[in-house]
Amino acid sequence: SCPGFGSVAKYVAVSIREAAFDVASMAKTSTKVFVMEVMGRHAGWIAAAGGLAAETEGDAPQVILFPEVAFDEEAFLARVKDSVEKNEYCAIVVSEGVRNSEGKFLSEAGGTDAFGHAQLGGVAPIIAELVKQKLGYKYHWAVCDYLQRAARHIASAVDVEQAYAMGEAAVNFALEGRNGMMPVVVRTNNDPYHWQVGHALLADVANVEKKMPPEYISEDGFGITEQCRRYLQPLIEGEAYPPYKNGLPDYVRLKNVPVPKILNTPFEIS
Repeated sequence: SCPGFGSVAKYVAVSIREAAFDVASMAKTSTKVFVMEVMGRHAGWIAAAGGLAAETEGDAPQVILFPEVAFDEEAFLARVKDSVEKNEYCAIVVSEGVRNSEGKFLSEAGGTDAFGHAQLGGVAPIIAELVKQKLGYKYHWAVCDYLQRAARHIASAVDVEQAYAMGEAAVNFALEGRNGMMPVVVRTNNDPYHWQVGHALLADVANVEKKMPPEYISEDGFGITEQCRRYLQPLIEGEAYPPYKNGLPDYVRLKNVPVPKILNTPFEIS
């Protein structure tokens, strides 16, 4: 895992649980479907984290849509309908990069971003409107966007510890002249969870995505397996609240002053 992911995972799991409570409270007479979009263009790790909120059968999210699983409209609608009939509502976590059977993003808006990647236009409203048109259910949708990676107030204690360790290791790497590599979190044991600082060559990880293993996605394609839960659960453990002032988090504000360039030669990874 990488620093930051554990806190994003915690935010997503907490958010879908709390939103589901709200939807469930009004499902008899109003909204029956809630769709929450999370980051994940090609890999569904963040969407999978939402599955941690479902601890017993019927718990939200009842549906998770992964980039690794081609979107099957018929199966999806059947799953939503079944959830509404059994639970009176359905909470859905959808990864921004969900694709159809032809490999095209459901939310592709045309054009590309600065990195040449397809510009996505938002998949949550597309999924929500599909539910409305085909099943007639009233819906609400939300996009976590920057909130999921900026929510320091609900950070995972494990993640905060790892983030500080990665920062310290990066400084030490630089002082030692270790070039072309980055510090990484290496899991050494699952239960109990243990980890240590390792390193990875930039040439091996730059612009490379690690997708969800098939064994982490449930057979029906709409949830996570126990194996996935065992992997993700330790990463969201513990709370590390920031100090508060006047009812708000009191964060350190960096000056962000650029450091003068020292190297006059082109940078190369050795």
